[in-house]
Amino acid sequence: MVITEFLERNARLYRDEIALVEVNPSHERDQAKTWREFGLIERSCPNAPYRREMSWGHFDKKANRFANLLLSRGVKRGTKVGILLMNCLEWLPIYFGVLKVGCIAVPLNFRYSSEEIRYCLDLADVEVLVFGPEFVDRIEPILPALGQVRLRFFVGRSIPPFAEDYREMIGYCSCDAPPVHLEPYDLAAIYFSSGTTGFPKAILHNHRALFAACLTEQHHHGQTRDDVFLCIPPLYHTGAKMHWFGSLASGSRAVLLRGVSPEWILRTVTEEKCTIVWLLVPWAQDILDAIDSGQVNLDHYLLDQWRLMHIGAQPVPPSLVHRWKKVFPHHAYDTNYGLSESLGPGCVHLGVENIGKVGAIGKAGYLWEAKVVDEAGKELPPGAVGELAVRGPGVMLGYYKNPEATAEVLRDEWLFTGDMAQRDEDGFFYLVDRKKDVVISGGENIYPVQIEDFLRRHEKIKDAAVIGLPDQRLGEIAAAIIQIKEGMACTEEEINAFCQELPRYKRPRRVIFDTVPRNPTGKIEKPALREKYCHVRLVEAQTTR
Repeated sequence: MVITEFLERNARLYRDEIALVEVNPSHERDQAKTWREFGLIERSCPNAPYRREMSWGHFDKKANRFANLLLSRGVKRGTKVGILLMNCLEWLPIYFGVLKVGCIAVPLNFRYSSEEIRYCLDLADVEVLVFGPEFVDRIEPILPALGQVRLRFFVGRSIPPFAEDYREMIGYCSCDAPPVHLEPYDLAAIYFSSGTTGFPKAILHNHRALFAACLTEQHHHGQTRDDVFLCIPPLYHTGAKMHWFGSLASGSRAVLLRGVSPEWILRTVTEEKCTIVWLLVPWAQDILDAIDSGQVNLDHYLLDQWRLMHIGAQPVPPSLVHRWKKVFPHHAYDTNYGLSESLGPGCVHLGVENIGKVGAIGKAGYLWEAKVVDEAGKELPPGAVGELAVRGPGVMLGYYKNPEATAEVLRDEWLFTGDMAQRDEDGFFYLVDRKKDVVISGGENIYPVQIEDFLRRHEKIKDAAVIGLPDQRLGEIAAAIIQIKEGMACTEEEINAFCQELPRYKRPRRVIFDTVPRNPTGKIEKPALREKYCHVRLVEAQTTR
């Protein structure tokens, strides 16, 4: 099978049942007017003007219409189609339309600047671009450099002069399945790395990988047709979409929430009767902080049906999980580890039955293998720290147009993740840190994640990041950037006293109070912190010579 067959099956069996719901709390009172202006009304609900929905049957027809539009415009199998949209009902039908016609979907980060958009479109050889009204001002300045993008479809009402009306164009196209035969090893998608080490790399996957991701996700979380999945992270990212694949495989409903406030998350869980919610670490922290401060009263929400909260995309502080379980003791908890190079979450997976192993990222996921290796690629015994390597059906084919970078991370079908980890005697893997984030101070390896987890146990600390700063004597020192909870005050002396529990070499030698920046998938933006503070440290070092 290929992944598009799941959609066709659901349309056949559950044609009139709701597949997708979009909830957009921003400007709630004016939302119906806004959607009308964009031309995006799709079974909106009169009693909830911030809500739209789409059935499985309509989902499949919309995908077919876009696929047939591409065929009618001479688009050939293997053509790259960029998707630059905020989360919305149109996103997934467009994605599946691309897949159905044998083209390659290229989702783009909606936070990209004009130059990053240009870079990624050029790198991936994109010839067709679908974009929304939020991106007109970013695309217009780079139009002269987008000569290869010969078709541009706009999802909205006020059509810019350099694009065509997506809604009008698909209205002329057949809703029947396109006459294109797909095979599991056909190319399917290019995703981009998070770009935490510079401009992103283009990651190439085939249909087999997408289909396997559906099987892995449903096996891990046991989605049934009774489940309702709340999807908050952006669909351009493999994490959000591959968790939604469990809904696709089970034919169950999913809700796309365009908002991350604790009130709206809990309100949407209540109103949509969500049973599964995937959160990023900052959002889980915000919910707990809002409850602790009295900003949120749980008595105002109906949450009994919420059965599973899971987190991925970045290391999860054990203290956060323990805190969550105290507030929501009936929730099953899970964590998932993955990379875009392994098609998102699932290559390593904790499992709801292993709550006693909180702090671990888990064991090799369904259909996956995992091991910890040394610099030579030799597997290490339990307890030893080395690089985590994974192998399975979701491993990328390679970095598109970058064989050198591919050869660095792909060896004998194993993907070398760049994450330092260790395995315990029971076979559970624990992340230690990113290989490139390890701080070497006076010859000692310091793993920032361990210190960050410790710091987040402090009652006044909302978030923490540890980076290496240059030092004349030790080479590097560990610096802690600490974000204090709103309304609280804290001193460097308090932090230093708290850190006395750490071994001496692990104690931060510098404490900086600042906001901890995170990207849209929740990962700490350490390059930004290094750029901000390493320069300061270098200047200080130079002035003391």
